[in-house]
Amino acid sequence: MLDYSIKKQLTKSLNLEIASRASRTQQALTVQGANLSTSCFNRSRSMATVVDAEPIHGGGPIPEYDRRVQAGKLRNDEHQRGEDVGIQPGTYASTDKREGIIQNFQNLYHELEKYDAPPVQHPSIESLKPTKKSIFSSLFGAGGSRSATGDIPNDLPRGLYLYGDVGCGKTMLMDLLYETLPPSVKSKNRIHFNNFMQDVHKRLHRFKMEHGNDIDGVPYIAADIAQQANVLCFDEFQCTDVADAMILRRLLESLMANGVVLVTTSNRHPDELYKNGVQRESFIPAIELLKNRLHVINLDSPTDYRKIPRPPSGVYHTSLDSHAHAHAEKWFRFLGDPEQPEPRPETQKVWGREIYVPRVSGRAAWFTFDELIRQPKSAADFIELVRAYEAFIVTDIPAMTHQQRDLARRFITFIDVVYEGNAKLVLTAEKPLSELFVSRDEIAESLMKQGVKHEHAEDAAAKHDLVHSVDKLKDSNLFASSEEAFAFARALSRLRHMESKEWVERGMGLEAQGGKLDKDNWTKARSRQMEDSM
Repeated sequence: MLDYSIKKQLTKSLNLEIASRASRTQQALTVQGANLSTSCFNRSRSMATVVDAEPIHGGGPIPEYDRRVQAGKLRNDEHQRGEDVGIQPGTYASTDKREGIIQNFQNLYHELEKYDAPPVQHPSIESLKPTKKSIFSSLFGAGGSRSATGDIPNDLPRGLYLYGDVGCGKTMLMDLLYETLPPSVKSKNRIHFNNFMQDVHKRLHRFKMEHGNDIDGVPYIAADIAQQANVLCFDEFQCTDVADAMILRRLLESLMANGVVLVTTSNRHPDELYKNGVQRESFIPAIELLKNRLHVINLDSPTDYRKIPRPPSGVYHTSLDSHAHAHAEKWFRFLGDPEQPEPRPETQKVWGREIYVPRVSGRAAWFTFDELIRQPKSAADFIELVRAYEAFIVTDIPAMTHQQRDLARRFITFIDVVYEGNAKLVLTAEKPLSELFVSRDEIAESLMKQGVKHEHAEDAAAKHDLVHSVDKLKDSNLFASSEEAFAFARALSRLRHMESKEWVERGMGLEAQGGKLDKDNWTKARSRQMEDSM
């Protein structure tokens, strides 16, 4: 047991951490005139949601999956349709039979058809005041907020926790599930988990400013969120921050108590979350809650869906030679306004700050790497840029070695936002994608430090593919953590998806992809995206 002085010091440190986190979040995401605002929540959802170009037919995920397979939009995958996908022991699976992924979606669809979410009840401020238990225990969910949280309804459908490696189809499957939720679902939201937690910390900071630091705002904030969504879908669930770990169990439990059904994707099994984190034993109840209240499903499949061969679109150019500028110019004219092709500068405002966009044509923006990445920008800046523009040309991208990790991380954040926002991306780079973030020499040196002979290390480095070798390299000195390694591999996988002919031509109004109907539907989708992110 910790003595009182140690508890007090640890509690003070944790409070400083969450206050610092909230302050940073508020600086990046301040909403003028907002009161416990929902704008970040809505904006992030719109960035994450993929709207299909054709109307969704009824019947649930299985009929829609079959329709997309027949239309050639998806490949029939036995792993998804009914192979052993690994529903984990300890979940609420009714039998030992392991069903296909899509069948699990269909089961949830039928449960949601019969589910009537209870009315949301906001707890009183009095009920949120601390009990006589220690502040340390209340921070991690053992304090007085339990009475304010309430019980989880017996008829709450159990959600889904979908985990797997980069490229296993998580985004496509989440698209399918989200788009085929039954009409009985009165409200739904989809959001990247990091953006969701940023918004939660911002709300908590505002709540404590208004009601005092001793008041536990988590149940109240959870009730606010529950009013916006009966079904809440998270992309890329993870926990790497002590400030998140402090509140996650109570937050998830409070959402469920208010009748919210949770569906999430992740790179990790719940048992692998927040591994080696500060006071991880206090996070274990959150892991148990996920395993007990969500079906945990392993999506790992032999197929990497972002590497299925498609006609090359030619949006990425290597190297920075005399042809690079002509490549960027060609795509800028194609993706921009054909009637007014000459570039013009624009200025976008993000939370009271200005971002200079040097070259704009229509809804296409052109930056050099230095203009976009070397000048510090936050995820909020990139989200606003994707809201304003449909296509990005980024030129003069250098090879980023271990010494340029800050630039690489910022570029990866930009890639993630562009991908989630369904925007188009054209690049000119010094090195091919496989060597964009990690050089051959760095790979070889790392392998030699692990005991591989020089000649074998050089041969392996020449053939390396970070997306598929991430498990071998995640614990090497190339990355600060395994989470960083997965982030780098995910970025490369997404870049490969965005260079496909299908991605580039979607919504362009080209006859081969549906002509005017395709263009009109894409325009409507982007219009809704802008309205939702206002």
